[in-house]
Amino acid sequence: MKQVGVGILGFGTVGAGVAEGLLRNRELMAERLGVDIVLKKIADLDITTDRGITVPEGVLTTDAPAVIADPDVRIIVETIGGTGIAKKFVLDALNAGKCVVTANKKLLAEHGREIFDTAAKNNVDIYFGASVGGGIPIIRVLREGLAGNQIESVHGILNGTCNYILTRMEQEGADFDVVLKDAQRLGYAEANPSLDIDGFDTAHKACILAALAYGFQPTLEQVQVEGIRNLNGMDVKYAADFGYRIKLLAVVAKDGEEVEVGVHPTLVPFSHMLANVNGVFNAAMVKGDMSDYTMYYGRGAGRAPTASTVVGDIGDIARNLAHGETRYTRGVPTYAEGSAKLRAAGDIASAFYLRFMLADKPGAFGTVATILGRHGVSISAASQKGPAAEAGGSVPVVALTHKAKAADLEAALAEIKSSGVVAEDPVKLRML
Repeated sequence: MKQVGVGILGFGTVGAGVAEGLLRNRELMAERLGVDIVLKKIADLDITTDRGITVPEGVLTTDAPAVIADPDVRIIVETIGGTGIAKKFVLDALNAGKCVVTANKKLLAEHGREIFDTAAKNNVDIYFGASVGGGIPIIRVLREGLAGNQIESVHGILNGTCNYILTRMEQEGADFDVVLKDAQRLGYAEANPSLDIDGFDTAHKACILAALAYGFQPTLEQVQVEGIRNLNGMDVKYAADFGYRIKLLAVVAKDGEEVEVGVHPTLVPFSHMLANVNGVFNAAMVKGDMSDYTMYYGRGAGRAPTASTVVGDIGDIARNLAHGETRYTRGVPTYAEGSAKLRAAGDIASAFYLRFMLADKPGAFGTVATILGRHGVSISAASQKGPAAEAGGSVPVVALTHKAKAADLEAALAEIKSSGVVAEDPVKLRML
């Protein structure tokens, strides 16, 4: 049986999980794949801290370039993260003729074109199944399982930290800041949680999904990103009163030759499957022209789930190498170039949830409704949520709209803010 050597760069949570999986299931993978995958080297600046696994003597090293140059190592696994030294090592490995597996969504979202072009130039594989959804095989689904479909849309809950916070805010009526502190204490949120709660982690993943689904990869600067940092608990409650649950959704959807790519807190009906994805779990729902809706659910992060996907990618590459080929030598690109282009944020249409703190005077809501109507935004439902005394002289009123262009709604809200009938800026959330 042919052997394929693997070198891991980074021996943190995911790197240790990958090493553990390769060592524990080596014989099982050999039986299933027909190739013996051998862990040759692990490089990290810290090789003394206990990671909870025992690796063979001589495997650990602090010399990452030597691992890349090792002729016995044919697959490099990058689990360092970020876009600094990780980018250099990935490019060095590809240029050295090594195949690469990475879970680094930030690296691929910001430098994917350069990395994919480098892999193609050297006829080596770059696999990144764990970059979106951790243990969920959404990358494999888009690259292979639904390859015969025109992808109409992808909607994803792709950040466990945000989903945990939103779940607890709804179930317990807790404030955002309180739940965030608990999430940090439990290890679900970083000490600096901005990448998660401001939506950028999800946006990185949305950019990757857009590339696979539609053949072009927008930059992060082109994507409209809204996080949950400023989400008010009263809006979580009021959304529930109308039969909706708020989720931070990545949206990648095509309309004609234009594609919407964005990240937004979104009202999802209770009856929708995505509304019932709770806690730290992730899910992605894909609509294909042949498959219709399919959904993929599981743990989106963590040592074992993420490592599971990385090890699966290693297995695919090893099987290819054992037969003397890669995806590129077979003429299979990372993703097929498409003609679609990014839809301007103002042209994206959606139904919206609006909350106004209206001045407690006659005709206030009539003024709001008139302004909305003048800008082509029609109301489908409205409700006053409390007496004026509870809001210090202003009345919370919630309105749900029919589908409207974002630019038209923004123009209407700007006029409402200057009309003198609202005590504070209106709250606007998208609806699925």
